[in-house]
Amino acid sequence: MGNKRLLILMLGLICFIVLMGLTFGRRGYGTWPEKFLKDTVSWAQGVLYRPTGAVVGFFEDMSRLTTIYEENKVLRQTLSKYARDTSRLNDLEQTNKRLQDALGFTERQKQMNNYQFRTAEVIQFDLANNLITVNLGEKDGIRTNMAVMSVAGLVGRVVAVSPFHSDVQLLTGIDDKAAGESKAISVTVKENDQSYGYIESYDKEKQLLVMSKIDPRDPIKPGDTVITSGRGLVFPQGLEVGKVVEKHEGDFGITYVATIQPFAAFNHLREVFIIEVPELK
Repeated sequence: MGNKRLLILMLGLICFIVLMGLTFGRRGYGTWPEKFLKDTVSWAQGVLYRPTGAVVGFFEDMSRLTTIYEENKVLRQTLSKYARDTSRLNDLEQTNKRLQDALGFTERQKQMNNYQFRTAEVIQFDLANNLITVNLGEKDGIRTNMAVMSVAGLVGRVVAVSPFHSDVQLLTGIDDKAAGESKAISVTVKENDQSYGYIESYDKEKQLLVMSKIDPRDPIKPGDTVITSGRGLVFPQGLEVGKVVEKHEGDFGITYVATIQPFAAFNHLREVFIIEVPELK
């Protein structure tokens, strides 16, 4: 009986210890087998989630990159179109300004004289030979030796004509016989009716026209506006050429020489006017 009691006591103690262990194992996760199972599942999920999440994130990033690429492509196309439109608008504004200036120029000229101004577009530059080509020719009534102007001032004269185009010798090549027979320009000044001389050369280094054969008593002075005198048969009267820069004694001391800053910008010509004098028809 004594041994049975001892055995029963030991079994009761073991059960008590097991129950205490199970009781202390309940901390929000249930029993310790539940806790073990939950920890095992969580660890397995974590192991599986990391590579799966990386793959999913990679494809999400690729999708975002594709979206960003398409958006950037649309933005680039929009910016390109905007740049083209802006350039076109600027060009239209410049063309409109030039045409307004041309209209104002022709209206002013009509009040001053009875010349006819044929508007021509410059289609080719040959500055090495002091020539430009315009889109009016023999079919338009253009003839050689007609004077050519821009809105700013005298440009040159027609030296060659084809049915639909004409070559214009610039003032920078006034003494260049390669483009045709050189023609001196008889000129005077706006400020008085006593000044007189000839423009027959161009100083390429200083980029100035040279007016020679000026009488020592001539009142011409720096700042005066030089215009054609009309004494020659090529350039009609009253066409503005440029402004006097300086006046100095000529090589032999008999006459004076003046340097003239031309009004026309010979390398920025877009439209020019070929002058038709009605009396010469």
